[in-house]
Amino acid sequence: MIIVHHLGVSQSDRIVWLMEELKLPYQLKWYDRGPDFLAPAEYRALHPAGTAPIITDGDLVMAESTAIVEYISQRHGGGRLSVQPDAADYPHYLFWMQFNNNLQSVLFIKLAFQTMGAAPGAENPMMATTQRREDGIYRALEQRLGESEYLGGPAFSCADIMSMFNLTSMAMLGARTIDDKMPNTKAYVERIAARPAYQKA
Repeated sequence: MIIVHHLGVSQSDRIVWLMEELKLPYQLKWYDRGPDFLAPAEYRALHPAGTAPIITDGDLVMAESTAIVEYISQRHGGGRLSVQPDAADYPHYLFWMQFNNNLQSVLFIKLAFQTMGAAPGAENPMMATTQRREDGIYRALEQRLGESEYLGGPAFSCADIMSMFNLTSMAMLGARTIDDKMPNTKAYVERIAARPAYQKA
């Protein structure tokens, strides 16, 4: 049975949600963050990367949510929530499976510069480039959701599971709040949040 090593307030949410969508049995092992908001030592000791999420599947210890989501979908879910390479929407699926890393990289760069006291604007080329990239990512998201009900194609997929954390929980770290300025994305978030497996997870 898969054990989901779940660090509170983290991307581990994706894995619990995936297991609920696929109706697969799993064991949830919860880890609380420390007073510094970092993962405890016992969690970091599970995998050399020490990042969340982490699963164990027999002797396999696996980190990195994109890899875990695809592994579970293919190995244990019969590929039910993956888009297969011969499908027309496969390129979209691949792009949106990576969306979370792109958006998080931009956010963390902005946070680092803000911590150093840098203000957004053309006077700081790195901040200006980062802002341009963030704007482009959100433009692409809004455009895609005007063309397709789901990110990976006409059906709900792992790409949607990968993206929701960034559109909801990342706001507490300074990511954009999805509001009426992004109507396609707002409707998407509401539609996905209504899924029973999402609510249960």
